[in-house]
Amino acid sequence: MDANSALSSGQNVIALVIGDVMLDAYMVGHVNRISPEAPVPVVDVHSKESRLGGAANVVKNLLAVGAHVHIASVIGNDPAGKTIESLLNQLSVGSSALLLTNSRPTTVKTRVISNGQQLVRVDEEVTTDISLELEEELIQRCESLLDDIQPNVVIFEDYDKGVLTDRVIKALIDAANLRNIKTTVDPKFAHFTSYKGVTLFKPNLKELGEGMAMAIEKENDGSIERGVHRMHDLLKPSISMVTLSERGVCFYSPESNTSYCRISAFEREIMDVSGAGDAVIAVASFLLALEVPIMDIAALSNLAGGLVCEKVGVVPVDLEHLKAEWKKHSNSIKAATLSR
Repeated sequence: MDANSALSSGQNVIALVIGDVMLDAYMVGHVNRISPEAPVPVVDVHSKESRLGGAANVVKNLLAVGAHVHIASVIGNDPAGKTIESLLNQLSVGSSALLLTNSRPTTVKTRVISNGQQLVRVDEEVTTDISLELEEELIQRCESLLDDIQPNVVIFEDYDKGVLTDRVIKALIDAANLRNIKTTVDPKFAHFTSYKGVTLFKPNLKELGEGMAMAIEKENDGSIERGVHRMHDLLKPSISMVTLSERGVCFYSPESNTSYCRISAFEREIMDVSGAGDAVIAVASFLLALEVPIMDIAALSNLAGGLVCEKVGVVPVDLEHLKAEWKKHSNSIKAATLSR
């Protein structure tokens, strides 16, 4: 399917997102003075808001492009966890594989914002691996979902918060592969090399360097290409895709007869990079499920990541804006591709 048609075909995609769900909390106000207690600003808070975060932000991006979405994770049986449950229910997200436990708290990231700028972030979390019992229950519920809903794609959204353990990762990749379901990964360092044999593997450049224990020069395509090839040879995904921040995105897919390519990014007014990676993996997974060519998957998903950076806070991509920008720039994006 071509990219334009795919952007109007969201109702045909069922996705299962597995990973670390968290709550993004915002305290918004103004700074009018410095504290007499310490040389720090005093924020007079005038509003508070709670939003779905982490793997649930991938869910929101998938919903934004029209997909039907289910979530699998472990959160705390606490007020933050109840808020997550409520927010997911409001969005009609399938949550039969969302486990609540008394053994660990829900991850909460609170951002304090003044005059459109983030002043500080406060994290409340436990990042140890979930217990063997929770691993087993999560695997069983996910395997049941794979049979019941027959998703087009399974997305592993890893924030190194303990839900995606080696056992969970390997069991569910095997389960998806057994059922010929496409798998995509947005990795972090701890389990970087555990995701072998997936369909699409998408780290950013920093994660690529850390995962491969390589010093990669950001401005050197040869250096990046060597890192991508090394990663691809180790993990053997069908597609390797690496986001490069302002340098765009690169991809490599010998199974699709696609050599190493890099697509340059458009210049944008960056307000907040939070959530950019979530938008990229969500849109890439959505397009992969619809069997869009890899060139368009890389270009369009990276465009989505850039669009969300123009807004403050973690927000999902705007589908109509994405369609308009793709229509406007798709030809020039492809023309800016560097192949090796």
